[in-house]
This record gives sequence, structure tokens and C-alpha cells, in this order.
Amino acid sequence: MLNAIKHKISMLSSDFEYYLARWKHSRKLPVLEEGDRYILNTLKKDGVCVTTLADLKFNSSSELLKAAYHELSQMENLNNDHIEQKLPQIYTVTGLPEFYAWGIEKRLLNIIENYIGLPIAFHGVHLRKDFKNKHQFGTLLWHSDAEDRRIIKIIIYLNDVEEKTGPFEYIPRSLTPLFSWNYFRLYYKLWKAGYMGIDDQEVKPVIPKSAWKSCPGPAGTVILVDTKNALHHGTVRTEDRSTLFLCYTANPPERPDLCTQYWNDTYPRAELRSSLDAVKVST
Repeated sequence: MLNAIKHKISMLSSDFEYYLARWKHSRKLPVLEEGDRYILNTLKKDGVCVTTLADLKFNSSSELLKAAYHELSQMENLNNDHIEQKLPQIYTVTGLPEFYAWGIEKRLLNIIENYIGLPIAFHGVHLRKDFKNKHQFGTLLWHSDAEDRRIIKIIIYLNDVEEKTGPFEYIPRSLTPLFSWNYFRLYYKLWKAGYMGIDDQEVKPVIPKSAWKSCPGPAGTVILVDTKNALHHGTVRTEDRSTLFLCYTANPPERPDLCTQYWNDTYPRAELRSSLDAVKVST
């Protein structure tokens, strides 16, 4: 009992320090361009904003796509047709300059800092291939991420995504505001599931399917999402889907141990493979 009380006091103290830090930093937030403020306001309202590389107009986008398609062509062809639950194939590409340069575009960092409300950390980039699956499991279940109190993850579609390709799907934050009845019902279900995710049938009684927001789009679609505060999932697909995932939190995040996967050896690192290729070519 005493330990539980100490833990609760520690959490309350941490939360107080967090909100105080956000209040102090609010006077230092960078000024946004008008179009970028629209992205920020949409994120604040629903936790997700969908745009495109073309609309963002970053100078680094063409090099990003060129590098992404090259690295995608280098990914190992997996023989996984016999596997019932096909896990995504993920490569870490943070160390490659084309990906890092896009991830630290100044306008992008300004939008994210305004949303998170604190100095931010860019953790890195994953190149990801999600395979066709018939049933919900893993990130195909509705879930919330845990790296920080506010997280921005950016998903960039590398192929056209429609229903058969499994678009990203989310529940707008405006339907589940903090401490609302819907919020408690959904997050109680998540708690009972050990925060490992819940399926469509568990979500429907709380938020009807008609209110879920699906995000299909052509290659080059960009989805900015607060994966902590917007309940979300990938949908069941009959065709493979390729994407880039970028991750941003406050600096430091609440759970730094969950952020290391974007630069350590959790997944194969493309920069190491590219270095080996360069050695092979030079010899």
C-alpha cells in the first residue's frame, strides 16, 4: 500500500513538472506559416492530419522518395506465405542522409514543437513493409503508443493505399476527449487487454464504425498522428503495403527506452547494408 501511494505521488509530481514545463516553453514556441498552422490545429482537434509530400513542398522530398524506393528494392524477399500472422518487415534507415534530412526539415520541426509544446527529439525513421493478413493482431489491433505523453509519428505511403492495401485508421480525439465516458470505456478495455490492443468488435459498442476515420491515399500521402492520444490501428489487408515511419517526442521523452528502436540494432539497419554494398562495389 505504501509503495502504491509513493508511486501515485511520484506520478502526480511528474505530471505537474510536465505541465509547468509546457507552460514555460509556450512563450518560446516557433512561429508557423499559415498552412502549417492548419496542420497544427487539425492535430489538436483530432490527433491526426493527412497531407501530401507535394503539399508540404519540402525541398528534400524528391531525394527522400528516391532513397526510399532504392532501399525498398534492397529489402530481402521473405517467404512468409505459409505463416498465419505475418509480422511487418522493418529496416532502420535513420543513418541515411536522405531520410534524416527530411525528418529535420525546419518547418516540420516547428509544427511538431508547437504541438508537443516542449523542445523535441527526432528519434529516427523506419522503412516498413506490411504484409497481407486475414485477422487482427499486433498493430492491426486498436492501440495507443507509450513513448511519451504526446507523440508525433509520421507515416508516408510509398505505394497507393486503398481498402485492399490496409489504410491507417483512427478514432478522432474529439469523439473521446480526456475523462469522457467514451474515453473511459475504450481505455478500460485496453487496460484489460494489457495495453496490447483490442479488436474491431470491442470498439464498435463504444464508437460505431461509421465514425472511424480511414486514411486511403496515393503514394506520397503523409499522415501526422499523435499515436499516444488518438486510438489507431492498421487495417486487415489483402495486398502488401510499404511505408516510412518517423517518430518525434519531447526531449527527453517519458519512456526513452521505447524510442531506441529507431537507431539501435532492434531491426536491420540500412546504412550498414549500404556500407557493405559500397565496399563490394569498391573491391
